[in-house]
Amino acid sequence: MAATRTLLHSELPRSVSQSDRGRWLALICIAVAQLMIALDATVVNIALPSIQAGLQFSDADRQWIVSAYTLAFGGLLLLGGRIADSVKVGRRRAFLIGLIGFAAASALSGAAGSLGLLAGARAVQGVFAALLAPTALSLLAIMFTEPHERARAFGLYGAIAASGGAIGLLLGGVLTQFLEWRWCLYVNVPIALLAALAGRAVLPDARQPTRESSRTRLDLLGLVLASSGLVAVVYACSQAATRGLNASLVLVLFGGGALALGLFAWREAKTTEPLLPPHLVLDRQRGAAYLCTLLAIGGIFGAFLVLTYELQVVLGFTPLIAGLAFLPMSISTFLVATLIAPRMLPRFSPRVLMVPGFLAAAAGMAVLSQLDVNVGYATGILPAEILLGLGIASVMVPAASLGTSRVGLRDAGIASAALNSAQQIGGSLGTAVLSSVAAATTATYLTSTATAARPEALMHGYDTAAVWGAVFLVAGAVVALSIPSRREEVL
Repeated sequence: MAATRTLLHSELPRSVSQSDRGRWLALICIAVAQLMIALDATVVNIALPSIQAGLQFSDADRQWIVSAYTLAFGGLLLLGGRIADSVKVGRRRAFLIGLIGFAAASALSGAAGSLGLLAGARAVQGVFAALLAPTALSLLAIMFTEPHERARAFGLYGAIAASGGAIGLLLGGVLTQFLEWRWCLYVNVPIALLAALAGRAVLPDARQPTRESSRTRLDLLGLVLASSGLVAVVYACSQAATRGLNASLVLVLFGGGALALGLFAWREAKTTEPLLPPHLVLDRQRGAAYLCTLLAIGGIFGAFLVLTYELQVVLGFTPLIAGLAFLPMSISTFLVATLIAPRMLPRFSPRVLMVPGFLAAAAGMAVLSQLDVNVGYATGILPAEILLGLGIASVMVPAASLGTSRVGLRDAGIASAALNSAQQIGGSLGTAVLSSVAAATTATYLTSTATAARPEALMHGYDTAAVWGAVFLVAGAVVALSIPSRREEVL
């Protein structure tokens, strides 16, 4: 453990060795940026009906408001991570560029007067988010290496990663109901600009000005293969949510994406200057952390899907009340990630937190799978939310720390990008699988049960989707069991 910390500290430039006050101020800037990205994943979703009414486009075109962002974000994450690792750019500059670009794209999105302009601006948002997300996490990883401080810093990151989506639903409901949908996008502008101004003052440069740390050229072929593969998989997931998993387009996209990613893996193993060094992913602990992250985010995004429809369609909640109903999940997540996980992480193996966390979240999904049309919020949904919040926080904090641990300064950005890619694919895959299962089950129930009412059929679909969400989370528990018991692996 001591050797690991010494190795990382020996690679850090003097500018990273800040005072305690400076590092914690920098953490606030990073946390604000990460919260903004997490919010943007869901804050627009709840406003989609209002956006569609305002800009007058069809139901079929509605997906592009979300897909334009997620495709650019997911497809360019590895490039963003490598830019952050570049000696010429540096993490501080990459972070500030990401914030300012994200703010400008958000302002353009909010002012859009047509679907084409809005979708294009959302794609630009995704481009800058792909730079910002891995840069923020890599800054966190290299600034906090002492075990207890690292646990606290990643506790905050884990709280944001696990609860940001739920907070986005609440914020989207408030802004849409009391202002208008454009403020779901405008809200990013002041947040990003304030974080950029503060970050300029307190963030370290975090560059390693040595010849061996810089890469002489970018692996362009690897970038094309990785980006096209990620875009194809993410887009396949978004299409599966509406067309079903067996649709021809979905199968072609999944197949093409898998082929591109397979060729990318082969390319990275052969080239001398890989975009994503294979040892980062093939490392047993780090690879397990990436897979656990994918499964955890897949499960929690699936829970958002099930809960959003149960609250609004079955219980008849308004968007604002539905957003407020997610608060217990966010609160339980925040408490575990900031109070419990930081105390346990330096003392125990990551799997001591992660395995029970996965199982608790799976139990929450199991509760959701037993609900019917007469469900009450306090007796049925609230217990499930608390279990989900407690469980996912117990997974995300150690996974984020483990996924960026024992990485040299020159690869901190790309390791962070790989973790963010796992989150992006997990969210897309979870939403696609659970929405497809829910839709197919509802349709089958309506055709097979002559006396079935639509709310009853919908609830049956949501219950089945919750079972599949629990499968995601139990699979995560199995993967977490493979993580070595030595606690120093996470530090």
